[in-house]
Amino acid sequence: MALIDNGVYVHGRRVETPKNLDETYRILDAVDGIAWIGLYRPSPQEVHSVAREFDLHPLAVEDALSGHQRSKVERYGDTLFAVLRPARYRDEQESIEFGELHLFIGPDFVVTIRHAESPNLVAVRQRMEANPELLAMGPEAVLYAILDEVVDGYEPIVAGLLNDIDEIEDELFGDSDDDALSRRIYQLSREVINFQRAVHPLAGMLEWLRRGSDKYRIDEELQRSLRDVLDHVIRVNERVDSFRAILENALTVHSALVSRRQSDASLAQNDEIKKISSWAAIIFAPTLVGTVYGMNFDAMPELHWTYGYPLAIGAMAAFAVALYGVFKYKKWL
Repeated sequence: MALIDNGVYVHGRRVETPKNLDETYRILDAVDGIAWIGLYRPSPQEVHSVAREFDLHPLAVEDALSGHQRSKVERYGDTLFAVLRPARYRDEQESIEFGELHLFIGPDFVVTIRHAESPNLVAVRQRMEANPELLAMGPEAVLYAILDEVVDGYEPIVAGLLNDIDEIEDELFGDSDDDALSRRIYQLSREVINFQRAVHPLAGMLEWLRRGSDKYRIDEELQRSLRDVLDHVIRVNERVDSFRAILENALTVHSALVSRRQSDASLAQNDEIKKISSWAAIIFAPTLVGTVYGMNFDAMPELHWTYGYPLAIGAMAAFAVALYGVFKYKKWL
């Protein structure tokens, strides 16, 4: 069902729960109150029905139908159109799941169009209905309550990202697999960037709403609530900015560590090659002498000489000792 909840309120109290949109329009024409219509992935026909009834701007309707919008707020005459990007942290996948929420706020109506499970607007409605004085302040009170719910939903994400970053810092100087750690840092950086795109515009949106409070005679209590939500958004933005800087530094440090480890491995390999080459040269010198005098020829110099054998052995030893000394001096051995 696209119509999740549908209520007509007078002086902050629900007086009717229409079963469909047409009944909502009829009741709203008969009473002096506001309609709060909650839609979940509605069809184009349902969106156009709401648009015709409340005279919504075609550009805003087009955005609501197409989806995939950035966070923003726009005013079309007496109607506010806002796009919010609620999100929730998924512990199992260590990732952020983003949603999209469109709001139309008019003098006597609130229309919410959700394209994802979050945020839990049922909880917002229940909280508002439990406080009729607040709900009696009008559709703007609903807007600020929804903003507060979306921003509060960012706190678990900040906590989850902080935990992921702590784990990365532990792995950075540990024995973790370099490829896996690089991939995790990059993926988490992308999550943080996407989270920034959802959160950063909110500060400007709330400041814009705050500046228009006097012009549109917004209740002082709602203005205080708005300032509180704005302070919360600024804190979240500061944390997210610091997360991005930490991850950029972590990626730089990790690249440096990987390069150093590769360099150390290359140096160690070169040392081993030097040692093997040195011993090969040392062994080669006596082998060469022995090979020459081991050939089966009768006519060879010093073949029948009394001192030929000890001279050959001495030459072998001298070559080996000399080469050993040279390689030791060059620190190849």
